[in-house]
Amino acid sequence: MPRLLRLCFVVLLAAALGACASFTERDPLRIDLVGLEPLPGQGLEVRFAVKLRVQNPNDRAVDFNGVALDLEVNGRPLASGVSDQRGSVPRFGETLVSVPVSISAFSAMRQAWGASGYQPGQGLPYVLRGKLAGGLFGTRRFSDSGTLDWPEPPRGY
Repeated sequence: MPRLLRLCFVVLLAAALGACASFTERDPLRIDLVGLEPLPGQGLEVRFAVKLRVQNPNDRAVDFNGVALDLEVNGRPLASGVSDQRGSVPRFGETLVSVPVSISAFSAMRQAWGASGYQPGQGLPYVLRGKLAGGLFGTRRFSDSGTLDWPEPPRGY
């Protein structure tokens, strides 16, 4: 009996060490906003497909099975969206992810009210926050910020 107990202990110890090795420190994913494409909306809402470039600087692929994000522009909430998209970011690789987001009429009015001093050609600061769902311990949160630079209107010749 002691021999069987010792064998069980060794097997459990090996399994525990293997589980700990899977929780090694990983570098954070690099996620950048790379595009906005218009989508059909309903009623007073405006919809866009937010295009994200996800880069994985780790030596293991990152699998995901859902994406959620919130977009703030000029310090105010503007849009949010979710997608049950599944995919994988290869080791030392990248992929594009598209997430549909909605902008309510209220959010659009709040943005218009807050941007009353906005001048064409002036950049608007944005903050993008979200997560890539990946199971029990695989969810990866992300944040990106920058400036949305709208082009100046064309001038007459």
